[in-house]
Amino acid sequence: LFLLITRLCHFQLVESMSNAEKFIEAAEGFPTGALPDHQMYEHPLVKRYATKEMSFVWSPAKKFSTWRKLWSALATAEQELGLEITDEQLEEMRSHLFDIDFEYAAEKESEFRHDVMGHVHAFGKAAPAAMPIIHLGATSCYVGDNTDLIQIRDALILIKRKLVKTLSILKKFALEHKDLPTLGYTHYQPAQLTTVGKRCTLWMQDLVLDLERVTREIDELPMRGVKGTTGTQASFLELFNGDHDKVKALNKRICELMGFEKSIPVSGQTYTRKIDFNVLSLLSGIAQSAYKMCGDIRLLANLKEVEEPFAKTQIGSSAMAYKRNPMRSERVCSLARYVMSLPNAAANTHANQWFERTLDDSAVRRIYLPEGFLAVDVVLNLLSNIADGLHVWPNVVHAHVMAELPFMATENIIMACVKAGGDRQELHESIRVHSMAAGAVVKGEGKPNDLIERIANDPIFAAIHDQLDTMINPSFFVGRSPEQVDEFIADEIDPILNDNADLLNIEDVDGVNV
Repeated sequence: LFLLITRLCHFQLVESMSNAEKFIEAAEGFPTGALPDHQMYEHPLVKRYATKEMSFVWSPAKKFSTWRKLWSALATAEQELGLEITDEQLEEMRSHLFDIDFEYAAEKESEFRHDVMGHVHAFGKAAPAAMPIIHLGATSCYVGDNTDLIQIRDALILIKRKLVKTLSILKKFALEHKDLPTLGYTHYQPAQLTTVGKRCTLWMQDLVLDLERVTREIDELPMRGVKGTTGTQASFLELFNGDHDKVKALNKRICELMGFEKSIPVSGQTYTRKIDFNVLSLLSGIAQSAYKMCGDIRLLANLKEVEEPFAKTQIGSSAMAYKRNPMRSERVCSLARYVMSLPNAAANTHANQWFERTLDDSAVRRIYLPEGFLAVDVVLNLLSNIADGLHVWPNVVHAHVMAELPFMATENIIMACVKAGGDRQELHESIRVHSMAAGAVVKGEGKPNDLIERIANDPIFAAIHDQLDTMINPSFFVGRSPEQVDEFIADEIDPILNDNADLLNIEDVDGVNV
């Protein structure tokens, strides 16, 4: 009876509430058990944007299987150099590189408060015969730092491939539009003409410089190798009974087994965090190039001269149905802005490493190294997608050119009239007067530029009246733009594409989905 009365009173109370009061009651708090599969934060860089290829490079599967490869390589090299390690132990390690019990590793990490030892025991559980020699002589940074460098190398190789692909696509666009005159802009004010294709080469030039840095970083990136707890290799010297040559041979052999030509010459416990800064600086450079290109495209979209791809069913605005927002270019700029902020964190990490090492580098490196690469990978996918579908509106481009070209042509008109016997000062004054009047019409009345019409009706310019149409042909004002495009492609781009033809034949696993 009590429950019945309580429910009846609550029902009457609810019925007397306004809709606003009912909303406040319904929206207050979050009910226990609601949306159970969606109560944890999901990183949008991974969930929404990142590609499968780059996500794998920084995945737990890649990281911890690489740890096992490094332990196996260490034991293999130690056996080759005379330590008592059996073939059975090595075979057992090789047989369990990829069957990682992550739950057991997490359990042991919780017990030891040490992630490396958690995985040592997980590997030992899978390969019990090898347990006594896993991690022999090594410190945590042997697996941690070397794996980071392997992931950086593999990620850079992927970035290189996508840079080459982007350049290949932009090459086609530059050549297709090398002869199309367009307004150049300085200070975002109309300046001398260039061509749409020539402007594209400016974007490409930046990416070429980025590609050169990526290639150099791949070629020069060292492995940490085997260095010991403070970089002295003391533990390995002890293992090999003071034999320095064997310690050096061990370091060299492990680099070979892991696909590196060299190791960093000296280190503390870790490889110098200067390398991380250099890598993130490189990624920042790519982000800067992408931001510049997509910033230009966004401005050109506003002018309705060039537009990025726009899907048939794409919605530009939830409110303004007519809009064609350059959302992909905006996404590039958004992600690029984040990447450009990362070198500062890496610089501070490097600067604050005391003596041989402090652990305050660990947590932040787990964030900015993967995220820097994940974001740049997305940016390059977007650049290729945008470049492959860029749409130019030649009539709009021409209209904007012709709105400004009469002013630009005035110096040529004066010179031609002087050659025909005219007075330079009188001609200059007439041009000045007509230009001011034409400018007033454009700005004050919103009408088209009528400067050429004014000149055509002024007797002082009679000597060139029959030449006016040819004198304002936009193609005469682009300088060497078409030739510069051809030369840039032949001298700079084609050699890159020829040298990296194998990369162009690799299909991307996934593309732009949103």
